[in-house]
Amino acid sequence: MFQHGGYRFLKAVFQYSGAVAAEPGFEIERARFVRPVTLAEGFARAKAHLESIGRPLTALCACELRSPAPFTESGFLEFNRAYAETLERWGIYRDEINPVARTNVCPAFDPPAVPSLYAFSYTVVSSAAPCTFIVAGSGEAPEGRANYRDHIVRLGDVSPDAMRDKVRFVLDAMGRRLAAIGFSWRDALETQAYTVHDIGSLFADPIARSGAVAHGLTWHFCRPPVVDLEFEMDVRAAARTVVL
Repeated sequence: MFQHGGYRFLKAVFQYSGAVAAEPGFEIERARFVRPVTLAEGFARAKAHLESIGRPLTALCACELRSPAPFTESGFLEFNRAYAETLERWGIYRDEINPVARTNVCPAFDPPAVPSLYAFSYTVVSSAAPCTFIVAGSGEAPEGRANYRDHIVRLGDVSPDAMRDKVRFVLDAMGRRLAAIGFSWRDALETQAYTVHDIGSLFADPIARSGAVAHGLTWHFCRPPVVDLEFEMDVRAAARTVVL
């Protein structure tokens, strides 16, 4: 549990947690920008928003990023170290443990010129039942390994059969993360997919069959953040979304 933020989290890698969920006495809200803004501006506006509603910076629990193009593995590491510096200054990231969940994807059309903040989530005090959560984005490779490339499902293959295997892997990862924070697909209010490959034939099976799309599926025509990854998903149940 991240006591200073009012939420619990699923420990993952240093750049983000696997999922967050509100603790009793709190719920998660989400704020989205009309268009992505640079990380510096985005964090400044997030800080101003949190202060305006009387919440500490440690209430930040998730970030949604948009990047110009997929990173190389070394470039991704360099970016992640720079990104974590802000969370460290805010008293959130400590001792290589990062409670903040994250999705970072790369729009195929009209991408930002630099890595940017698209949305962020945070806790607010609430008497409602603590049933709000954010599951971080994940692609078709396990995290926490020495690299992604050696572990990507069906590396370099984007045939329909290969995409089915990739989608199944990611669905399983989402399901495990949901279970780890005490929820299931039945609790999900929004499910997002990020890929530039046709997944229409996969909507019924395996996506809908898994129970992932009770409220539909939002398909963002984006690439995952690391070269050679082809499919990513995230899941959430926020109490509300505001547009800044």
